[in-house]
Amino acid sequence: MSLAAILLMGPTASGKTACALHLARQLPIEIISVDSALVFRDMNIGSAKPDAAELAQCPHHLIDIISPEESYSAARFRADAQRLISEITARGKTPLLAGGTMLYFKTLLEGLSDLPQADGDLRAEIEAQAAIRGWPALHAELARLDADAAARLNPNDAQRIQRALEIVRITGRPLAESYARKEEDAGPAIDYLPLALAPSDRSVLHARIAQRFDAMLAAGFEDEVRSLRERYRLDINMTSMRCVGYRQMWEFLDGEINADELRFKGIAATRQLAKRQLTWLRQFRENWPTLREFDCLDAQHAHAIEEAVKAWRKQHA
Repeated sequence: MSLAAILLMGPTASGKTACALHLARQLPIEIISVDSALVFRDMNIGSAKPDAAELAQCPHHLIDIISPEESYSAARFRADAQRLISEITARGKTPLLAGGTMLYFKTLLEGLSDLPQADGDLRAEIEAQAAIRGWPALHAELARLDADAAARLNPNDAQRIQRALEIVRITGRPLAESYARKEEDAGPAIDYLPLALAPSDRSVLHARIAQRFDAMLAAGFEDEVRSLRERYRLDINMTSMRCVGYRQMWEFLDGEINADELRFKGIAATRQLAKRQLTWLRQFRENWPTLREFDCLDAQHAHAIEEAVKAWRKQHA
């Protein structure tokens, strides 16, 4: 059985969900979410999760699959996505992988070596966290993820803590397992159609981000995070609460920032996320010459993507 799948990537607020649903209305598609926040149950408003009506339009996968107390790795995503691509194809449908977690796309296409190469964006994120919280706090986070690795490191050994956290976050495995593990099988051969949404005017994307964050606040984002804190055993360093918006709301509920600071920091963090996602796209263009990019600000972009997908599907008919 020949496997083929569509990839639809892009920065936050670029309209990926709406575009994916447009394609699903026109074509026999099942959607696989490529989003590290949508995997968590009960994190709906702050993650911009599709609502019940949107989810009912076509089958969706990798949404609401784990508790906010758990973690989800790029390696687990790759295994789940490959399995789902095979299952969806067997049902006579086309898998559409849509989302903005670029590390997941990279892992799906390129795989994970035993020890992943340095990830500049993730390292910058870890360094930024260390600048705010200190390396001992990140050492404590490593201890929660991989107690054996943390026990071998000094709480102030910045370089080794950074690398250990990077590997564990990417692979979802203890360091010892990564070092001992033989290279994985490459998995099934899959023909991908990589598509990207990107803004021709970044200021318009920034305005969308601000509008969406304001809409989240109006929709009850504060109550959502209050409920999460009551229902689950969470702390601010867990993977779920590191998601953009949730960390800032946590700080607000703890009284560390006021409402104006919450809005400013939440929007700023989301803009930084979009910047990192666009940096990923630039790297993808260099590595994947078949990647096609569409202006998310063009009112006709969904129709243009639809035509590209139809032409591609004819090749696999």
